[in-house]
Amino acid sequence: MKNILCFIALILLSSTILSAQDIKFTTYNGDKSDAKDLKTADEQRGAKLLQKGNATEWNYGTIEKASTGVRFFKFTNTGTAPLVISNAKGSCGCTVPSYPKEPIMPGAAGYIKVKYDTKRVGAFTKYVTLTTNATSNGTTRLKIMGTVEAEAPPTPTKEKSMFN
Repeated sequence: MKNILCFIALILLSSTILSAQDIKFTTYNGDKSDAKDLKTADEQRGAKLLQKGNATEWNYGTIEKASTGVRFFKFTNTGTAPLVISNAKGSCGCTVPSYPKEPIMPGAAGYIKVKYDTKRVGAFTKYVTLTTNATSNGTTRLKIMGTVEAEAPPTPTKEKSMFN
């Protein structure tokens, strides 16, 4: 009987926690080409945030082949309980997300790091699916898009002949 009461209390507690999260996304507009981990985004001075409401899209624009494909999505836990991200999965092997493993406290911010393989030339649209304990359906989809342009062919140089 004691086990049953503990189980019921655990269910009630978890349902209360699950109904208390909310995530607000903003895109991070810093140059993170040298980013090695998620903490470096907070360490950069003079960073700019684009306030676009619930920004879950990042447009890379046109970028060069083999350039850095790292971008950050900034989010804030606007709920009243800790936010837990349990998984982040890219829509293919060319999109690799990283996420904070520790709970994000109410009012605190965190970053989702997304790296796209820019060795693939052409237009792209990819997704990252986050699994969280947030109130909606427990998943949030982030979208990245852009165009990787091919390297320009080398320009031929005029060689001097031995008769000039």
